[in-house]
Amino acid sequence: MKNGLRDTLLELFFPTRCVFCRRLSGKGEPVCRACLEKYPDVPVAAQSRKLPGLDACLSPLWYTGRVREALLRYKFRDCSGYAPVFGKFMRKCLDENRISCDSITWVPLSARRLRQRGYDQARLLAGEIAAEAGLPCEALLEKVRNTPAQSGMGGREARRKNAAGAYRVREDAVIKGKRVVLVDDIVTTGETLRECARMLKAAGAKSVTAVTAARTKD
Repeated sequence: MKNGLRDTLLELFFPTRCVFCRRLSGKGEPVCRACLEKYPDVPVAAQSRKLPGLDACLSPLWYTGRVREALLRYKFRDCSGYAPVFGKFMRKCLDENRISCDSITWVPLSARRLRQRGYDQARLLAGEIAAEAGLPCEALLEKVRNTPAQSGMGGREARRKNAAGAYRVREDAVIKGKRVVLVDDIVTTGETLRECARMLKAAGAKSVTAVTAARTKD
């Protein structure tokens, strides 16, 4: 079957819905025209957020409204196919902020959480960014303590304690002198990213820049 006919039949029986508004978007496009014009919604000048221990923390989307709903579906409702959409926004964000690096890694799930979910949402995002950039996507960190979700923690201090000691550098990781981009899906207080960056810099990383799909408004 030729590709054009195959795509037409797929669209006929399995029409594509927009990642954000869930309306039919047509022609296999994961984001409809209206949402494509609206997102990303964080102005370039505001995409970088200062977090102690990180050289920069970038996000192209605000974690609110339809973006929040889409990320929750991606993370908890088996919508792993959203990864390319968010990955493109994140890659563009890195380009717009002129970030260059030697390696792309991610904030890993614990083994228990990975079994429950079936996929690591941050790893999928890291893979999409790395593929577009032609850079290695490397497992530099591992989670050694199965912590409660940060979203369930009350405030910054509780989140800091929850993340402390939960991650370590993998024994086979080669980090010294590298400029690392650290990927996650959402940043709120940033305590998880800070803890991971601390581990990477202690292992010799030259710089650690975080990029997430979305962030909460300060």
